[in-house]
Amino acid sequence: MEDNPIIAAVKDDQGLQQALETDCKVIFLLYGNVCSIASLVDRVKSTGKMAYVHADLIDGLASREVAVTFIKTTTHANGIISTKPAIVKAAKEQGLVTVQRFFLLDSLALSNFKKYVDAGWADMIEVMPATMPKIIRRISQMSHVPIIAGGLISDKEDVMLALQNGAAAVSTTNQDVWRM
Repeated sequence: MEDNPIIAAVKDDQGLQQALETDCKVIFLLYGNVCSIASLVDRVKSTGKMAYVHADLIDGLASREVAVTFIKTTTHANGIISTKPAIVKAAKEQGLVTVQRFFLLDSLALSNFKKYVDAGWADMIEVMPATMPKIIRRISQMSHVPIIAGGLISDKEDVMLALQNGAAAVSTTNQDVWRM
C-alpha cells in the first residue's frame, strides 16, 4: 500500500476488468458466490495483484468459521474483509490477512471501535465513510494497525485528506480514482 495507497474495490465483472488494468496492487472483491469466487481470486492473482475477499458479501457463505476455511482453502485469497468480529478472528487464527470493516454512523459505533481494535484480531481496519478527516485522524491515533478509509471517495481531494489524516490507504469503487 505504500507504493500505491489506492485499493480498487470491485462489485462486478466489469469493475474487476477495469481494476486489473490499473496500477492498484490490492483489489477488494465485494461480489461473487461460492461457485465463482475462486476464479475471481485467480484472475486477480494472475496479474500479480493481491486479492481480498469480503466474506460477508459472497453469496452462499454463512457468517461462520467454515466460510473462512472455504475462502482460505478454495480460493487462496491473500486475505478477508468482514464487518463481523468473529469472522475476522477466525481468519486471523487461520493465517489470513484480515481487514475489519467499520461503519461509523454515530458516537456509539465510535466507542465500540476501540473495543474491537484492542482485541487485536484485525491486521487493518477499514472505516466508512472515508469523508471524515477529523474522525480518521482520531481513529488512527487510537489504532495500532493501519487504517483504510473507504466509502464516498470521489476525487483526489478526498484521497489526500484521508491520507493526510492518518489513513494508510483508501478503498473505493470509483474507477476514476483507481487511475490517479
